[in-house]
Amino acid sequence: MTEDAAPTILLTGGSGQVGGQLQRTLAALGKVIAPGRAELDLSSPESIRNMMRTLRPQWVVNPAAYTAVDAAEKDETAAFAINRDAPAILAEEAKKIGAVMIHFSTDYVFDGKKKTPYVESEVANPLGVYGASKLAGEEAVVASGAAHLILRTSWIYGATGKNFLLTVLRLAREREELRIVADQHGAPTWSFDLAAMTAALMTKINTQAARESRSLAEIVAAASGIYHACNAGETTWFGFAEAALRIAQAREPQQRFARLLSISTAEYPTAARRPQNSRLDCTKLAQHFGLALPAWERSLAQVMEAV
Repeated sequence: MTEDAAPTILLTGGSGQVGGQLQRTLAALGKVIAPGRAELDLSSPESIRNMMRTLRPQWVVNPAAYTAVDAAEKDETAAFAINRDAPAILAEEAKKIGAVMIHFSTDYVFDGKKKTPYVESEVANPLGVYGASKLAGEEAVVASGAAHLILRTSWIYGATGKNFLLTVLRLAREREELRIVADQHGAPTWSFDLAAMTAALMTKINTQAARESRSLAEIVAAASGIYHACNAGETTWFGFAEAALRIAQAREPQQRFARLLSISTAEYPTAARRPQNSRLDCTKLAQHFGLALPAWERSLAQVMEAV
């Protein structure tokens, strides 16, 4: 490997759910630089270029995103600036210095009309601005020619931050009943599992590069592409909430939690349409790198120990 034994890793979105976990899991792999917005403004091309040209990282890990799905419908410019333009510039600069880019994307690139889990090669057809901006980001990374790995994931949650699980647990203590959508299917993905898998992926590539005395970019070039990465199994938002409250009730038998009512997507209108099938087939990741995330039920049980 021509890079230093401990490569420099530029991590965006370090304060986010996935970024925060990555900041911890990647620390053992090299020097992690996770600049705040004052140092790296992803809405500013000049800021991105200055950071990349000054730091010259070997890895660029980009979980940062505009994730306000409904707000994106009225804030298209901001969504595309962060989700398309920023990754495009990061990838362009990575190409120039021979860095490898890991970019995170979403199930929202699909319309959810398929009846079975989506594989990476299927035609994307986003339903709203958020999905369209993330798809445009994927396309920009690919078009840059940089060595890259795009990880599409779904239904991210964790023990901290703002996410569906924590909202349900809070509201279940405050209300008599909760109406939860039961006809959208996917895999809840624990942010730690995704970060741990990413660290394992990077470790494999670092090890191969060192063993073969080749650059990281040379190793990744042959495997560049899109990979689906989410927890194994599937459920609905209603099933996810039901499983979480079952654990919570067992842990706090004296606590009265809200009754759950299953509803359809049509009964819960939102500014942005959601895909009803968010299931992602993760076979490619397992075949190429021997990596897979645990079953969502197992991970949920672990997260519930921490909330």
